[in-house]
Amino acid sequence: MKTVRLALLFFKVGVLNELQYRVNFLVSLLQSAIALTTGLVVLALVYSHTDELNGWSQPELLCVLGIQILMGGLIKTYIQPNMTRLMEDVREGKLDFALTKPEDAQVLVSVREVRIWQAVDVVSGLVVLGFGLSRITSDVGVLDALGFAVALTVGAVLIYCFWLVVATGAFWVVNMWHAVELFDGLFQTGRWPVGIYPVWLRYSVTFLVPIAFAVTVPAEALTSRLEWQTVVVAIAFAVALFAFTRWFWRFGLRRYSGASA
Repeated sequence: MKTVRLALLFFKVGVLNELQYRVNFLVSLLQSAIALTTGLVVLALVYSHTDELNGWSQPELLCVLGIQILMGGLIKTYIQPNMTRLMEDVREGKLDFALTKPEDAQVLVSVREVRIWQAVDVVSGLVVLGFGLSRITSDVGVLDALGFAVALTVGAVLIYCFWLVVATGAFWVVNMWHAVELFDGLFQTGRWPVGIYPVWLRYSVTFLVPIAFAVTVPAEALTSRLEWQTVVVAIAFAVALFAFTRWFWRFGLRRYSGASA
């Protein structure tokens, strides 16, 4: 509960800060509209030549696209801003301000930034997802909805762990900004089911950069494709990666020498 209260406090402060720059909402809206239009046009072009892609129909691919946009919005609203600030604080020696607080440092650096205008992508993703589901003939059952909720949560945890590992790398590599652009490029692979990619890329975007767990697996749940073995693997991987991330964060702190060092 203490962690939740801390996160809510920083969320309120972040919202107040973001409301000072309301023009950012228009910028985010424009960027979201361009990305959504591009995704829909590409999808329409693909399905103008075929009825299905690796067993996925066009409405089902709309669900994949919607989840990818939704997850991207969550990442840019909460996860990425905190991790980029962490990398900046390490580079400039400002992490002392977080380390000296009477709170768990990992929790603190993970919740202190929020970009509410990026939530535009969350809303547009939900709209696309809802439209795709409305065009699927089969109904989404209770187990499918539950599997979707679990898979989406596990995917978000995995993405957070991946980003924290990358950000912690700033304790050794001063300039980690290229990781942001690299991730943004790789995340675009999530617009398509992971099964269409070659084996090497499939495993890369599943276990190295867990995009498949964050996008494809939740989509499999909504389209009644998800198997319980996949859920077990995803949860086990999330637990293991979170434990490693926790250890790696503490290990990285030993390398830190900030303004007070």
